[in-house]
Amino acid sequence: MSLITRLLCPVLLAASLPAVAAEPEPLEVFVSLAPQQTFVEAIGGDRVEVHALVAPGESPHLFEPRPRQIAALAEADLFVRIGASFEEGWLARLRAANPELPILDAREGIELRQLATDHDAHHDHDHGHDHHHGEIDTHIWTSPPLVRVMAGHLRDTLGALDPAHAEYFAANHDRFVAELDALDAELRERLAGLAHRRFMVYHPAWGYFAATYGLEQVAIERAGKEPGARALTALIEQARREDVRLILVQPQLDPRAAERVAEAIDGRVEVLDPLSPEYFATLRRLAALLTAEEAR
Repeated sequence: MSLITRLLCPVLLAASLPAVAAEPEPLEVFVSLAPQQTFVEAIGGDRVEVHALVAPGESPHLFEPRPRQIAALAEADLFVRIGASFEEGWLARLRAANPELPILDAREGIELRQLATDHDAHHDHDHGHDHHHGEIDTHIWTSPPLVRVMAGHLRDTLGALDPAHAEYFAANHDRFVAELDALDAELRERLAGLAHRRFMVYHPAWGYFAATYGLEQVAIERAGKEPGARALTALIEQARREDVRLILVQPQLDPRAAERVAEAIDGRVEVLDPLSPEYFATLRRLAALLTAEEAR
């Protein structure tokens, strides 16, 4: 057999075989925040390409979507919203650019909480402060049982968009939910024996976590504003009265007010990011901080 014949044989054989359908491109999914990206990737696996609008280190409260992000979103297969403050302002533009874009609301089926805190209830009305009572708390991802609800909607939505891989999404969902359930059980065991059930936060991002595990957050900041001198004094008195020593701050926010309170109560400030994509590690670290404070 000549060299040319040997080279042509595989080509001729391949041409005679039936064509194999190409694997479709992964679904382009946009989410608002990094923790959501973690959840979608866990369920979608290699069948999704996920983009978080708010980059690490950015604050959702100051974020404005960039023109290129809106343009990319208009070509996406799915957007998963979560109630972030920036979403409302540009959703109309997004729908106008792509009326067919599926939008999944991560809050579906979840009972939402208000951003009222113990500090609000005891001090705001006494001093005439307007702290926007009734504002909805959007930090639903800080509770593993609520992420479990979100995961079910993600499985169903991805399966509807890509039916050929619905079983794949279902299997990934089951593995992810098993990890969430294990985390939930671990946190309940670690936090069950805490005698001090309150902790202080600069920004009230941990309300759903606290509600899930029988705790209570006391917020320094409300509606994006630092407390005035009178409110700060009331917070310090409350912390002393209830022996609160731990204050959590986010890396995106100015910690100086928290540091002033910590100095006054002989407490400590710890940086913990509820927007971290390292979801499981973040919640385990929060539990470790709370239990370590109990032992002091």
